[in-house]
Parts: sequence; C-alpha cells; structure tokens
Amino acid sequence: MNPRFTLSILSSLVAAVALAGCASHLAGNRATAKLEPTRGSTTTGTVTFVQTGDGVQVSGEIRGLKPGAEHGFHIHEKGDCSSGDGMSTGGHYNPGGRPHGHHGMGEHHTGDLPSLMADKYGVAAFSFVSRTISVAGPTTDIVGKGLIVHRDPDDYQTQPTGNAGPRLACAVITAVK
Repeated sequence: MNPRFTLSILSSLVAAVALAGCASHLAGNRATAKLEPTRGSTTTGTVTFVQTGDGVQVSGEIRGLKPGAEHGFHIHEKGDCSSGDGMSTGGHYNPGGRPHGHHGMGEHHTGDLPSLMADKYGVAAFSFVSRTISVAGPTTDIVGKGLIVHRDPDDYQTQPTGNAGPRLACAVITAVK
C-alpha cells in the first residue's frame, strides 16, 4: 500500500476520533430551556447554557415582553411548570443559602441572573457569562431546575425575591445529549 495513502487514512481517522471526543465532551456541558407562557401571558423564548471552563455562557431570545421594559430573570429551585402561574417552580435556586442580590455583584442567590431588557418590539436578546451556575457541577448544577421570566424589574434588594412581580414564562432546564 502507498505510504502516503496510509498516512492520509491514519490522519483522517485520528481527526475523526478527536472530533468525536470533543462532541461527546460538549454534550454533557450544554443545557437548554424552552420558555412557555404562563396563564394569561404570551411570553416565549429559548435559552441555552454552555459550560465554558469556570463559567456558563447563557444566551437566548425572549419574545412577548413589555416593550422597552426591564424584566426579572431567575433560575428557580424546582423544574416544575405545572401550576399555570409558574409558582410550582418554588423560590430562587439558592443552594448556598445567600441573600437575594444582583448577579455578579456581592452575595446573591445562585439563581439570580441579570435582568432582561426588552427592545421596542418586546424582544430581549442576550448573552452573558455566569460564574455562579454550572451545567454539570457538583453543587450549582442547574439541569432540572426551573427558569422564570418576571413581569417587572428585579430591585435586587427585596428578600427573598427581588419584587419582580408575576411570572410571565416558565421552563425546565434540560441537558442536551
């Protein structure tokens, strides 16, 4: 057999194995949430979570929000959207027992995320990194938790919720296989 041909086949096999290894590595480090409206709401959206080293890249687009308004955005302790009003998700995800606060600034719940800002069409497109949550971590894993979009802005002070008002959309965060 031609040595060049053999080397070419061997290189292709090594590349395929390496890519397969990367794909399986990424599969355990991704999650998604498909937000469905709560009773009386029209808010929907999709959010993806990708583990990137010591942080999680959170990105998505949410529609049906009040145009030009800020909306609270939180991970909740239970992955249960069965109640119709989103209340079945329980409180904010808070395995560390910290007070409610502003994501990325001082103490805050693990589930406290940056508020969403809707554009003039009622759409919030966002992308940020959170170093508070994980997709496959031992203590802050968000897979199986609830994701909630609220009607009002989070005031980052009122305990334990941030006074963000009713829940407009609910999702269960699921692992991507």
